[in-house]
Amino acid sequence: MFMDPPPFGKQREYLDPLVKLESGMTHSPAVESSAPPNDMGDGKALTVLRQKTFRRVYTGAFCSNIGTWMQNVVLGALAYDLTNSSTFVGIILFAQLGPMLFFSMIGGLLADSFDRRHLLITISATQAALALALALVATDESPNKWAIVGIVFLIGMGQSVFGPAYSAVLPDLAGPGNLAGAISLNLTQMNGSRVIGPAIGGLLFARYDAPPVFVINALTYLFVIVALLSIRLPAGQSDDHHEPPLRRLARGVRIARERHAVGRSLSLMIAFSFLCLPFIGQMPVLADRNLGIAAKSTEYGILYACFGLGAMLGALSIGTVFSHLAKEMLVRNGLVAFAVALAVFSWLRMPLPAYVVIAVVGFFYFGIVTALSTVLQTHLAGNERGRVMALWMMAFGGTVPIGNLVAGPLIDATSVTTIVFPGAVIALGLAWYADLRPRPRPT
Repeated sequence: MFMDPPPFGKQREYLDPLVKLESGMTHSPAVESSAPPNDMGDGKALTVLRQKTFRRVYTGAFCSNIGTWMQNVVLGALAYDLTNSSTFVGIILFAQLGPMLFFSMIGGLLADSFDRRHLLITISATQAALALALALVATDESPNKWAIVGIVFLIGMGQSVFGPAYSAVLPDLAGPGNLAGAISLNLTQMNGSRVIGPAIGGLLFARYDAPPVFVINALTYLFVIVALLSIRLPAGQSDDHHEPPLRRLARGVRIARERHAVGRSLSLMIAFSFLCLPFIGQMPVLADRNLGIAAKSTEYGILYACFGLGAMLGALSIGTVFSHLAKEMLVRNGLVAFAVALAVFSWLRMPLPAYVVIAVVGFFYFGIVTALSTVLQTHLAGNERGRVMALWMMAFGGTVPIGNLVAGPLIDATSVTTIVFPGAVIALGLAWYADLRPRPRPT
């Protein structure tokens, strides 16, 4: 077990032994790196970008995620366009993200037990095939709604395995000491794709309908597959393979219970995702009913792109302008700022200011997520990361669709503002709860 870290001012000295513990994995001869072997890194984004392997996979993931976000924004808009129901939008989102609640821990176990590169390549190829199947179903003039739900559920299953494995390889790609920069850059590309993807997807959906968008998404998986085929990574290095499978599966839960920062980060993410983020899945409904922006329009794609731009800048800021600040403090301050911005957005009724405010909401949203993920991962060794990051995926993505399933009928019965504004108030309360400071070990 790891000891709780000392006060913030000495956190770097505390983390060095953890970095050395991981260095057996991150400096494997199988991993390409242009950095000197003894470079412990400074945790900044620019340092991480000097790693050749990281740049290669980073670029492939960025191109692939553009296609993913094209598909994501069109799925929500298509669901609302077919039914005019916020409840069905919530069902689609649950089919997409709900599997993370049920399969992420299995994905984490696989990531800690098998060759992560082969696992990621296999899942990427499967996701491409499912995107093509989705395009085929959507070509019908009256698509079978439940066939769409079923395919999206399978896509969500694949993502629940892909996510923990990809998160677990980040230290391998970045080099020791650069975890914060790697997380910041990874979430930046995720949100950069959230800017580009919805803008392209919204334009194509409005002009050509959904099937071409899904086909393009299938093709973009080739970028990440080619990138992964061009590198080598060490296999998962679980040190408890002699234990029964269920006990190995529960290892991440035991770690969360025993380490305050890990457990508090996960519980905070669960509450934040479930109570404060339903507005993301219900964005087509919010745009239509509050702002007068049709879901099947270029303006909706731009609205979502503004949100993604803010999120991208928020993630990037953690590894650049805020890289020297304690991430624990950034989480608390970010929650306060997010609460204010979301409250303003919930009462807007004009599109023009909404484009600006949603970008501010996105900035603080992903600033919080990036800082919180960094706090979590600095308390994990390499052979633990897959299973604990599976819990993170469940907390971050798995609880959002449940919140949307609850929010959908409530929105239909009342209004979208009655759901979004309370989320802002709750975020303010979570700022008080977000005490991630180390606690002394019991004597």
